[in-house]
Amino acid sequence: MRVLYVILGTLFLAIGILGIILPVLPTTPFLLLTTYFYAKGSKRFHQWFIATKLYKKHLESFVKDKSMTRKQKWTLMIITDIILMISFVIVSIFALKVLIISLIFLKHLYFHTQVKIV
Repeated sequence: MRVLYVILGTLFLAIGILGIILPVLPTTPFLLLTTYFYAKGSKRFHQWFIATKLYKKHLESFVKDKSMTRKQKWTLMIITDIILMISFVIVSIFALKVLIISLIFLKHLYFHTQVKIV
């Protein structure tokens, strides 16, 4: 199981790095997943990752005091809204549509009340 966590952490790290290059792909959620999976899979990988400039630049402020830059916050919110709205259009089951709308609402509520702007 630990190997799977490290593999997933590495996959999300690669996607997060792509997010730095591609403006339509959010970086922060993928790097958060990298942190989670490395912490579950390998202490060594986790320690290495949290010591990198990538972690310090994109995640450290969020992990320590739940804060993001305005650009990070809005990019993340807009991209996830787009993805969720595409899912909303594709899905035909009413209960799933309600779940998607609830997720959008809860995401906005969380980001507007819990995540500070630095």
